[in-house]
Parts: sequence; C-alpha cells; structure tokens
Amino acid sequence: MNAAIDTLPARAPVAAPHSTQKFKLLLKREFWEHKGGFFWAPLVAGGVFLLLTLMGLIMAEVAGRRVADQNIKIDGEQITIGALDLGKLTSKIGPEEMRQVAGAVDLSLYTAAGWGLLVLAFVVFFYCLGSLYDDRKDRSVLFWKSLPLSDTQTVLSKVASATVVAPVLAVVAGLITMLGFLVLASVFVMLHGGNPITLLWGPGSPLLIAATMLAAVPVYALWVLPTVGWLMFCSAWARSKPFLWALMVPVFAGIFVSWFDLMQLFDLETSWFWKNIVARSLLSVMPGSWFDVASLGATDLDGPAAVHHLINLRSIYSVLGTAQLWLGVLAGAALIAASIRLRRWRDEG
Repeated sequence: MNAAIDTLPARAPVAAPHSTQKFKLLLKREFWEHKGGFFWAPLVAGGVFLLLTLMGLIMAEVAGRRVADQNIKIDGEQITIGALDLGKLTSKIGPEEMRQVAGAVDLSLYTAAGWGLLVLAFVVFFYCLGSLYDDRKDRSVLFWKSLPLSDTQTVLSKVASATVVAPVLAVVAGLITMLGFLVLASVFVMLHGGNPITLLWGPGSPLLIAATMLAAVPVYALWVLPTVGWLMFCSAWARSKPFLWALMVPVFAGIFVSWFDLMQLFDLETSWFWKNIVARSLLSVMPGSWFDVASLGATDLDGPAAVHHLINLRSIYSVLGTAQLWLGVLAGAALIAASIRLRRWRDEG
C-alpha cells in the first residue's frame, strides 16, 4: 500500500491569483451586488419612456381620427379635414425643411437615450455614497478584509464601477431605448403613408449618436472624479448619515463664503465657488454637465438642426483642454487616496 501511495503523482502547486484577476473579480462583485442600479434602472427608465411615447402616439391617433373628415368653415367656405398623409407631405418638403426634420429626429433620439443617463446620475451618486459606509454598517467589511484583497484594490474597483461600468451600461440602455423609439416612430409613419427610411432613418443619425455617446464615456469618467472622490470620502469617514455630511458641508461652505464675500480676497466672484467647488463636488455625476453652451456659440444656433453643433466630439473633448477638468481630477484622486487610508482603520459599525 505504501508503494502505491508513493507512486501517486504530486499535486502541482496552485499559483496565487494575479492582481488583475482579483480586480476583475472585484468588478464582478460590484456588478452583481448593484445589478439593479447599474443594469435594470436605466432599462426600466427607457421602458417607461417608450410606454409614455406609445401612449402619446395612441392618443394622437385617436384624436386625429376623431377630427378626420370633419368640415370646418373658413371665410364662408367648407373645408374638409383629412387624415394626415405623410407621403404627400414629404414630397413637398424642401432641402432646408428636411434639414430641420433631421435635426428634430436627432434631438428626439438624444432625448430617448438621455433617460438612461438621467438615471445614471442618481445611481452613481448613491452608489458612491454607500460604497464604503454600507460595508461598515453591516460589518461585512471584516469579512472582506480577511480576504487577500488590499484596500486599494477594493476602493479602486468601486471607483471603476462608478466611472466606467455604470456609464457604459447606461449608454447601452440608452441606445436600446433609442432603437425602440425609432421602431415606434417608424410604425406611426407607415400608418400614415410615409416612408420611415425617408423621414426617420435617412435624415436621422442613429449611428453617429451611438458613437458620440460611447466616445463621451472617458470624458465622463474624468469629469465625475471630484464627486466620486468626495462621496466616497464621506462614505469612508462618516460614522452615520453620510448623505447629510456629503450635502451639507459643501452647501454650508458656499453659504459661509457668500455671507462673508471671501472670494473677493482672490479677486473672484462668489459664483466661482459655487460653480467650481460646490457644484463640482455634488453635481458632476450628471452626464454632460461639462458643456458650456455659451462658449459653443449657442446664440447663433437656429432650430433643432443645431443639435450636432452643441453635441459632437469636438465639444465633448474640448473640456480635456481646460484646467477645470484636471484640477478636478487631482482633487478627486486625493479624496480617493484619503478614502483608501480611512478604510484601513475605520471599521466600526
């Protein structure tokens, strides 16, 4: 028997998991623990928009059929109100009108896709606010600290989830909503004798909009860092009620600065503090909040066709050349580093 045991092959030593594998597992953990906010919330918001759109189209159809073939008198002449014929209407549209139609279609597509991004702002805000506090509250932080996972890896996985994973999923949900809106609008156009290719898919730019929204994710990841850092710092530091601490500290600081007009010491307006300190620490989670419409020449814009003048790769990535962005990145990185340090010893319930 001993000889048989001696002939058994020796088990190969199990290699320790690589740090990148640990980080990937941490990202999966964050996704599965917050799947409702990251994945389902933007989809539900898009579904609500599509439902409201469908209800609006049905109401418009019912109202249109009620007035169809009715006679009205204008200057003593009887005029029959016929049903909407988009085919005839399209044949009489000139190039300038078609350009405005294209702008209106693209504006509608951005509106449809924006529902998921609106939900994203709330999801990221409250996710960061509870990211480190909830583990201490339910004492699960003791379990996670017993694993071969560093505080840096844990905190950075939460930062990546808030700045990359959640925005990408929200954009995907927004694009699904946009596609659903196009399908509903196409059915409505066909019911009224129009060609969806001519009126919607051709003039509209769904592929360009999808590429623009995906390309904006890296900019959002950088822009949102001050808010992410501040909320995670409050989540790691506050013994209770992190929401009140995160909200009231910047707001009361703004009130204090405004009351004593302290920004005059630096030859700056009080509004500068509210815009660059208070708003950047609380409201940077809103996608597109980096847009400065005045600097884009919005006064020269005319009609819905101007949507691509406001939202394009140049206007999105122009913020990378501003000190406001990079100072915010530095502030956010410092707050995230402080959150890592705090997590090492702040483990009370």
